[in-house]
Amino acid sequence: MRVYRSLDETPADFGPSALTIGNFDGVHAGHRRILERLAALARERGWKPSVLTFDPHPTRVVAPERRPPLMTSPARRVELLGEAGIEQILILPFTPEIAQLSPEAFAREIVAGRLGARCVLVGANFRFGHRQAGDVRTLENLGRELGFQTEIVPATPRRGRVVSSSVIRGLIRTGRVSLAARFLEGPYALDGDVVSGRGVGAEQTVPTLNLATAAEVIPQSGVYVTRTRDLDSGRVWDSITNIGHRPTFGPSDRLSIETFLLDPLEQAAPRRIRVEFLVRIRDERRFESPEALKAQILKDAGVARRYARRVKAWVGQPLART
Repeated sequence: MRVYRSLDETPADFGPSALTIGNFDGVHAGHRRILERLAALARERGWKPSVLTFDPHPTRVVAPERRPPLMTSPARRVELLGEAGIEQILILPFTPEIAQLSPEAFAREIVAGRLGARCVLVGANFRFGHRQAGDVRTLENLGRELGFQTEIVPATPRRGRVVSSSVIRGLIRTGRVSLAARFLEGPYALDGDVVSGRGVGAEQTVPTLNLATAAEVIPQSGVYVTRTRDLDSGRVWDSITNIGHRPTFGPSDRLSIETFLLDPLEQAAPRRIRVEFLVRIRDERRFESPEALKAQILKDAGVARRYARRVKAWVGQPLART
């Protein structure tokens, strides 16, 4: 897979491409239907399956007060798009100059010109160009003029809702991570460095990995069944994770994300981890003593082990999306 980070980087032979355009935050089920169709069409026609996405998110430039928190970093988006069979990705810096392009100029100069699109696949609510003046009908008309076809991929329903990044963000922030996973077609995850905690957990309760993450969408405070992946070695553990303010050890303004691995570390502790959230099992609460908290953590670990055995029996494979 080739990744380009400016128009100047794109080679003359970027096309002919089958192209989709969007932010792809989360790379959720709706995005995946577009990507699957894109890859199939590209194979059939001998084109290159390609994505045009943006960094930063366009609203951060044109309407910063409305900018959404993002579920996936550009690097993680690239990983997920690659897993979906995309061969070329242009992460276009979204600048005021790009924001000023009319729909006609955007389609002519970038889509048909630089990226050599022969087909463009988008969802029915796709908008583009200055002040989002262009819609799918505009794209179809421009495609006929500029030599590319336009295909509209229907919205994807789940549990009576249309899958969208905004819906999934709401589910995650209210702790409904198992439903979010259905919409994402894989568990929501936080990546980051393992950092030192306050030093009381290992001594008074159980040892944990403390995650420092730059993620913008954090699940609701509480205790979750999770899977934890070492981003350097690929090791994976069943785990439980607490998100909150550790009220048993006194008031704190600092939000902590602490993960207890259900199996002991047999090698050095990981430096960078991905914590995948499978299901929320309880609220965070204050315990009368560290001993009482430790007892509850061990109970939570039992819940997590039973959950892991049940899911593995259902699907016959590890819980984590690889």
